[in-house]
Amino acid sequence: MTRRRLGLLVAETAAWQLVLSALWIVLVSRVDPLEVYVGLGCALPAAIAAVAARRVVSTR
Repeated sequence: MTRRRLGLLVAETAAWQLVLSALWIVLVSRVDPLEVYVGLGCALPAAIAAVAARRVVSTR
């Protein structure tokens, strides 16, 4: 894996995590620091799964 490809992979994962975390914050009733940390923690595996699914579909 080249540096450019790795950078794009990290950037795409970060973008997904940002979008999913923002969705989490919008959907919770009150925003405490703990809610933000939980949202970030839940968004990371989901972002990795989204990137992996996109890569599988795009290689066909």
